[in-house]
Amino acid sequence: MTTLDVVEGLDALTRSLAQRTPEQLAVLLTRHAEPLARRPAPTELRGLAGALWSYDTLHHVVLHLDHPGLQVLATTARISQERAARDAAAPAAPAAGADYQSLMAHRLSFPQLASEPVPPADVHAALGAAAPGPARTAAEAALDALCADGLAAVTEDGAVVVPPRIPQLLAAHDLGPFAPQAPTPVPEGAEPPGDHPDASAVPAPRTSPHDESQAAAAQLATTVERLLTALATEPATLRKSGGLTVRELKRLAKAAGATEPHTRLLLDLALAAGLIALTRSPSGITALPTHAYDDWLARPPGARLAPVLAAWHALWDVPTHTPFGETPTALVRGHDRYAPALRHALLAALADVPPGVGETLPPLPDGPADEAAHASLQHLLRAADWHRPLAVTAQPAAHERAAHTLHEAAYLGLTAHGTLTPLGRALLSDPADLDAPLRDLLPPPVEQAHFQADLTAVVPGRPAPALAGLLASAADRESEGHAVTWRFTPGSVRRALDSGHTVDALRTALAAASAAGPLPQPLDYLLQDTARSHGRMRVVPTGCCIRSDDEALLAELAAHHALRELALRALAPTVLVSGRPPAATLDALRAAGYAPALESDTGAATVERLPSHRTAAPGPTRAPQATLALARRLLGHQAEPAESPAHGGS
Repeated sequence: MTTLDVVEGLDALTRSLAQRTPEQLAVLLTRHAEPLARRPAPTELRGLAGALWSYDTLHHVVLHLDHPGLQVLATTARISQERAARDAAAPAAPAAGADYQSLMAHRLSFPQLASEPVPPADVHAALGAAAPGPARTAAEAALDALCADGLAAVTEDGAVVVPPRIPQLLAAHDLGPFAPQAPTPVPEGAEPPGDHPDASAVPAPRTSPHDESQAAAAQLATTVERLLTALATEPATLRKSGGLTVRELKRLAKAAGATEPHTRLLLDLALAAGLIALTRSPSGITALPTHAYDDWLARPPGARLAPVLAAWHALWDVPTHTPFGETPTALVRGHDRYAPALRHALLAALADVPPGVGETLPPLPDGPADEAAHASLQHLLRAADWHRPLAVTAQPAAHERAAHTLHEAAYLGLTAHGTLTPLGRALLSDPADLDAPLRDLLPPPVEQAHFQADLTAVVPGRPAPALAGLLASAADRESEGHAVTWRFTPGSVRRALDSGHTVDALRTALAAASAAGPLPQPLDYLLQDTARSHGRMRVVPTGCCIRSDDEALLAELAAHHALRELALRALAPTVLVSGRPPAATLDALRAAGYAPALESDTGAATVERLPSHRTAAPGPTRAPQATLALARRLLGHQAEPAESPAHGGS
């Protein structure tokens, strides 16, 4: 009887799936893509129904149910199985002296695993929502959502069937009484500053959530770019046991201009977004950018942040939180499957905080104690529990993980002044559709710079990638903020010439990037003077030699006190030999104020370029229309022609 009832439940779910359009089924497949990816791809709707109601899929999906959905699901399952167990015939007791197999067969008879259809009215009555009102409306909406998610199905006579494994999943959780609405996320009596009896005593925030989010997004875009540039120049080495070494973490934090916890966060997000990957080499495992990083560089600032924020929303970890007894590290794939639900719950609770009422960020566990902030966090967690009952306070170290998650959200520009920013609301609504809000936060990049007579170039805003690359090749970045400043020096111009620029091409490129026409005269003089001295001597990579047509210059080098470590000696009036390799000789000459150029053994000038490392993505990228194509196959629809416009899931 048990098996028959379960089969009838799967039949009802299969019929429900068959009634969907390909686009609707693709949405369902996308929503449950993570747990379904751990099973073989279904080849028919009945196989998909069995996968949706399997224990491992349900174990993942129920974490993302809110309180009404979880209550309706648990109540329906309880009523269904109580009736099935009551109606099932009790297994016959084994005879005296029965063998071991008979005893175990009796022990393993589970009539309570049967599932029988339950009329929705019985579920409403059990929840105290029989009469029309907010509770009844919430219960009906929750049931509709469960059916849309494939967690429930309606039979032909209007009754509801749910997976028979649900009571096993929820047996250890006390869901309490049915609550149709979320608790308030702020303490009772809290009100906006303008409504306060003594409004002058409650200082209003100096900036709006939008302004705070804009500043955070701009800083985040710069920090991620610096971090990935540092990895492209010098890949990071991982420990044999996994995770980034302390030395590498400090190096990358310094290069990015971020704290070590924020660097760990951004590294994990870049890894999850596919911008970097871990690769094995003879020297060990290293982390370096993928080819997707080159496409990422060509995007505008807002489009760059979209995959990073979407990765945070789905990340199985709280990167800035280190459990007690563990060493902080990065680039270790997380195993905290409760983290995405915790993030959603906290953001959903903050979405209900009115402007001006939100509290400051709670202190981190290693910070000073603040009883008021702790009480505020308690109210927030109570509301968050309603949105995801199984993922917030039901988990260990709930307060610590929530505090770190809130600090991460503020750093990413998703929260400010104790409430959600417009970017945070967009992420909560649809993590895959962030281009428009990010485009509003980060205006188009600036294509031209203002060159000053003091040998600086000022970009009033975020520079375009081409402009930033040009200025970085010939000048040193000097300041950040709403305007970015670069300074030209003999050393920076020489760096551009060393990397292959000619002085004429460099002057032309800088003039084209000038917002005020011709370059200032001091900058033009600097370019000419540096080019005049550049290459007057050439380092030959033969262990190595220095040659120049200027005999007096070579005599000066041979007698230079600061170059004694090179052990220079004259082979001819125009040739010196060095005891150090070419790279060390070049460095020593430049440190002494000279401007040598590197020459190959054929006599041609060698262009010096900074190393740029890439690796392949960890796996093939799934085609955008793969989910919709699978939905069409399951429903028996013919595939659309390749040139047809795209619809549906990813």
